[in-house]
Amino acid sequence: MVNRTASAPPSSSPPSPSLPSAVAPGAVFDWLDETAGQRARAGLTRTLRSRPADDPVLDLAGNDYLGLTRHPAVTRAAADAALRWGGGATGSRLVTGTTSLHTELEEELAAFCGAEAALVFSSGYTANLAALTALTDPDTLIVSDAHNHASLIDGCRLARAEVHRAPHGDPQAVAAALAGRTRRRALVVTDSVFSVDGNAAPLAEHAAAARRFGAALLVDDAHGLGVLGPGGAGAPAAAGLAGAPDLVTTVTLSKSLGSQGGAVLGPRRVVRHLTETARTFIFDTGLAPAAAGAALGALRLLRAEPGRAERAREVARLLAARLTAAGLHASRPDAAVVSVRAPGPEAAVAWAAACRRAGLAVGCFRPPSVPDGVSRLRLTARGDLTDDQITDAVRIIAATAPDDGPGSVGA
Repeated sequence: MVNRTASAPPSSSPPSPSLPSAVAPGAVFDWLDETAGQRARAGLTRTLRSRPADDPVLDLAGNDYLGLTRHPAVTRAAADAALRWGGGATGSRLVTGTTSLHTELEEELAAFCGAEAALVFSSGYTANLAALTALTDPDTLIVSDAHNHASLIDGCRLARAEVHRAPHGDPQAVAAALAGRTRRRALVVTDSVFSVDGNAAPLAEHAAAARRFGAALLVDDAHGLGVLGPGGAGAPAAAGLAGAPDLVTTVTLSKSLGSQGGAVLGPRRVVRHLTETARTFIFDTGLAPAAAGAALGALRLLRAEPGRAERAREVARLLAARLTAAGLHASRPDAAVVSVRAPGPEAAVAWAAACRRAGLAVGCFRPPSVPDGVSRLRLTARGDLTDDQITDAVRIIAATAPDDGPGSVGA
């Protein structure tokens, strides 16, 4: 009889790491204190701040691009929806979470953006995860812009596809990646407007590269809907791509539409596929009726008053021009986002705090939230700002600039 155990070759696997000795129950999270200390030393501590409903501070930090969150037509639509349908959707969209309100919102949103169909999600984040995971497989190459939003990055991580990180805003690099692919399918993924500096992606060029090499194009239009395109129909509409058969667009309802939620827009077969396969749609509770009602109310208001989109862009241009004239390094806005560079993370935090004390709320972006590692103040150019409010905002930002002087902030 052969002794198979004795004749087996020695294992080449590394030895198992020794397990730590037993510790007190509360000590299992001691490592969190260590990492918190590391973040504090790097100036990357983050804290929550509750704001009152009647906060007197001028808000240039949120994403209410058109100033519709508190518009009477929007709040009334939200209240009416809650009174009619209740506080929640009661279940996932495929069970009890789809109301006639959700269907109305999807139909009107698709028509407004020029798409065949739309599918509403509980957030723009879950919409991006759905599109990236359901529209790709192991035989797919994803070509993703280096500055894409975290939700797109996470979607790429969750997808089973090969992922290529393309240089920011570079259609030639996208084309080169597509030309050299070994996978049967390909998907080009980009924000329409990048949330840090507010610069727009070259959508027409990306679309041409994708079409040349038989790829689909996925555009996250979170910062374009309501601001770009005719009457705010979005960046794909501005680029002449609305309704293209090889285009999928994701949007959020929490910015220009002043509500909450997200949506995927595109060909009907894409929406059907997501309805039947996207995990963040199938297993997530439907968007609350109040949020659906508010978004629908805002969408109808935007259709009735298309000049709101142009006003948001005008406010952004005014902010950037006046901040630049004050000696600050302000980005050139393509939509409604303006950023002002800071010398570093600590300076950015102190600057934003000083602005708040002076009556102005601004965003503060630091690593790892910024793809280029440069800390900034981020301003939302709301379309409902008056000229006096714009003047006050610029005055406060310039007056509270870091001690080394406005001119050196952009260094």
